[in-house]
Amino acid sequence: QVQLVESGGGLVQAGGSLNLSCAASRFTYVMSWYRQAPGKERELVATIIIPDGSTTYVDSVKGRFTISKDDAKNTVYLQMKSLKREDTGVYYCNAKGPVLFGRRDDYWGQGTQVTVSS
Repeated sequence: QVQLVESGGGLVQAGGSLNLSCAASRFTYVMSWYRQAPGKERELVATIIIPDGSTTYVDSVKGRFTISKDDAKNTVYLQMKSLKREDTGVYYCNAKGPVLFGRRDDYWGQGTQVTVSS
């Protein structure tokens, strides 16, 4: 089992910044941030591969968001800059293990609300 606790959400004006944190009981192979806006499906925002630190982003946040990790603290961060109203949603931390024998472990945090006002 992996426990994930997000923090750092809040209300911010458009153009502002927020930093989200995800404290994990342990890292898994892949750590990600997802978000879900009202009435929309959950979408993958950013991913970091723990062994090599490589990262990927959804196109809408490239150049504005940065995912990073602190191995000593088992914490993943999402630095968000130049926030837009469309970034509003509940942000979830996700941990996935490697695929083994056709299955993989998949864990979610409780989510943290990010609201961007105009």
